[in-house]
Amino acid sequence: MDKVAVFLDGGYIEKVLHQDFRGGWIDLEKLSARMANPDELFRSYFYHCLPYMGENPSREDRARYSARHRLITALGFLPRFEVRLGRLAYQGGEYVQKRVDCMVGVDMALLAAKGKIHRVALFSGDSDLMPAVEAVKREGVLVTLWHGVGDRTKPSRDLFGICDERRELTWEVFSEIKKSRGVV
Repeated sequence: MDKVAVFLDGGYIEKVLHQDFRGGWIDLEKLSARMANPDELFRSYFYHCLPYMGENPSREDRARYSARHRLITALGFLPRFEVRLGRLAYQGGEYVQKRVDCMVGVDMALLAAKGKIHRVALFSGDSDLMPAVEAVKREGVLVTLWHGVGDRTKPSRDLFGICDERRELTWEVFSEIKKSRGVV
């Protein structure tokens, strides 16, 4: 049986849930299993950043930070789950994730080059991942892109075009992996 590594861009997943599913919650373990199917899951990798927390955080800031911290801690205890944290940087009047795309690309390329996986299932929309996808494909690894369906959550056209297969997070799939409440 082929082995698949699942790569989850937490920021993009949150955007998809907010824009396409009215802020619903999903079970990331179930999502990973769905993305790996029908192959054997090698490991799931979740990439995100902790929210900004200033010197005098508001109640909302503390709640947002606490919720993300709980998510990251819980994911770390799941079997075959790895959490990779990037950093936030203040640019152009907002906080943006840094290092996340680079970590995804390095992990994908290393696993492919070492022959550990046969397929990548990637949930992202960022064209910055194109060089990594190209490198993985040169190693003979198939890449399946998972993405949102709304106008604001469609993946980069270039990333969409370069991947071998594409899967939308549809309402049908969402209903199978949703949680009644939670962080993501």
